[in-house]
Amino acid sequence: MERIAKVFRNNRSQAVRIPKEFELPGDEVSVSRQPDGSLILRPRLRLEALIASLEPLPREDRLDEIPDLEAEDVVL
Repeated sequence: MERIAKVFRNNRSQAVRIPKEFELPGDEVSVSRQPDGSLILRPRLRLEALIASLEPLPREDRLDEIPDLEAEDVVL
């Protein structure tokens, strides 16, 4: 699908109004220019979103559970 979008100036930067059907999640994108001059926009995933998207490790790839150590009193 292709749409025409308006380009405008925002202070000293150029901006594009992205049509509603192309709305991107989040509040930041990664922008890269291709050799033919076209631009690619990729939503930047926040760390929480990236972690939430990962599949759990298979049991055989998990580390053994580490027991908690008891705290010792420290005299300052």
